[in-house]
Amino acid sequence: MSVDPASAPWKPAATVAAVIERAGRFLMVEEHTSDGLRINQPAGHLDPGESLADACARETLEETAHQFTPTQLVGVYLWRSGLDAGAITYLRFAFAGTLGEALAGRALDTGIVRALWLTPDELAACADRHRSPLVMRCVDDYLRGQRYPIELLYTHPSALSAPASVTPRVPAR
Repeated sequence: MSVDPASAPWKPAATVAAVIERAGRFLMVEEHTSDGLRINQPAGHLDPGESLADACARETLEETAHQFTPTQLVGVYLWRSGLDAGAITYLRFAFAGTLGEALAGRALDTGIVRALWLTPDELAACADRHRSPLVMRCVDDYLRGQRYPIELLYTHPSALSAPASVTPRVPAR
């Protein structure tokens, strides 16, 4: 049974991002998108069966070849990618944490051109190439010292079991 998308409940896309600073520079990725080459934090979607912090660690490893341990929440952000009917609304959880060394020989995720370190000024100078307006907002919040305990986020054990298949939600009659 399929569900008509027009009658399906609206849901934002849950995403995570790593805000990683070393010596005044932030770890960013340059990636191919449908809008061309863009700059973003190591970031991506929450996958079934993982916590938000685990998703952020996974995405950082896949996109930068660095291990990352989220230790603090920088912020929670809501953004819509456009005004048309097909626009996607993103709910982004941004984390600060501890970055490990790069894993030699590990390939970067498909679409990622390279990982690079940028100062806040360098990042602001290329704002027209940011994947979203949340890129600079997360850095600005980090620079303002905005941090929350990671324990603010609770993952119930049931969320850590990926479902065998995703069943469309059918509205009650």
